[in-house]
Amino acid sequence: MINVLKPKFRTDEILAEIKECLEKGWTGLGWKTVEFEDTWKSYTDLPHAHFLNSATSGLHLALNLYKQKYGWSDGDEIITTPLTFVSTNHVIHYERLTPVFADIDEHMCMDPEDVLKKITDKTRAVIFVGLGGNAGQLDRVAEVCKEKNVKLILDAAHMAGTRTKKDGVEVHVGWEADVSVFSFQAVKNLPTADSGMICFSDEEDDKLARQLCWLGIDKDTYARFNQGSYKWKYDVPNVGFKYHGNALTAAIGLVQLKYLDEDNEYRRKIAETYNTELSSVEWITNVETSPYTAKSAKHLHQILVDSGRDELVSHLYGNDIYPGVHYIDNTLYGPYKQFHGTAPKSHECSERVITLPIHCNLTQDDLQEVIRTVKSWSAEA
Repeated sequence: MINVLKPKFRTDEILAEIKECLEKGWTGLGWKTVEFEDTWKSYTDLPHAHFLNSATSGLHLALNLYKQKYGWSDGDEIITTPLTFVSTNHVIHYERLTPVFADIDEHMCMDPEDVLKKITDKTRAVIFVGLGGNAGQLDRVAEVCKEKNVKLILDAAHMAGTRTKKDGVEVHVGWEADVSVFSFQAVKNLPTADSGMICFSDEEDDKLARQLCWLGIDKDTYARFNQGSYKWKYDVPNVGFKYHGNALTAAIGLVQLKYLDEDNEYRRKIAETYNTELSSVEWITNVETSPYTAKSAKHLHQILVDSGRDELVSHLYGNDIYPGVHYIDNTLYGPYKQFHGTAPKSHECSERVITLPIHCNLTQDDLQEVIRTVKSWSAEA
């Protein structure tokens, strides 16, 4: 059985990190989560990082914070994409804001020209999704956001380890945005049980986020543990959420981060093999990474088929190969049906896209079996 995604864990190293947490009796927010935040900042060179229980929490936190800070009104507009996991768009509803769907470009990322067309006097932010680790035209979208004075929120759930270009130099993605949110969910490139990281560009936003993700309390348990007397005393200046990460998932993340670049390089080699081997198949279009993407994390490897996508998926299933579909056009789902037809290219790609197996447990034999099976469907068709 060859699955589309399967995490690779360094079990012995991870257990040693977790054992340290258990022996010290500190498994929640604290010294281990701080260590992971500091290590992530060193790895990405982003100025701020706060460890959360999921990327979904981070996306919601970003909108909630900005709505409070800038006095956004219910019904104000957030430009987003329909080609994403639903959490990207659900968080817009959480804050009673209105999603506006921009269409995609040839990289299956947000098209900056369509963003420009859909900005109105009610637009407050753009959520850019780095689908599969591809940065698309993020640089141009960032320019548009600055020109129009709207916030740029980067949904970097697939982008742990993606590099873009700044003044000709490769840098980790995230510097382009007002806030970037990364996912370390169970099958991501940097897998933990489930967690994420939110990285604000502004120091005051980072400070407020730390309060909001701990129920609005001005000092978390770890801070009070180290403050001396009156450890029990704190204030609650805001109504917040319980979105913070914990030591056990941070322990897993610290180990996984050491191998992230190595693992991503393996993924890129898998993608290169797919591109080479399937380039001669006339009914397949490989989804290429953009020139702005210096190195993609390659969380997904997507192809577009001219027709018969569901039949090809069934053919692969029948041969114990389990691809994915990333993603169904969100405007086909109940909460977003009123927006169907506003992003036609996204809808077309949604009906043609397949994600082929790509992960660090995939052997060369597995890879060749997937390629042979895809080509055999072509022969049968």
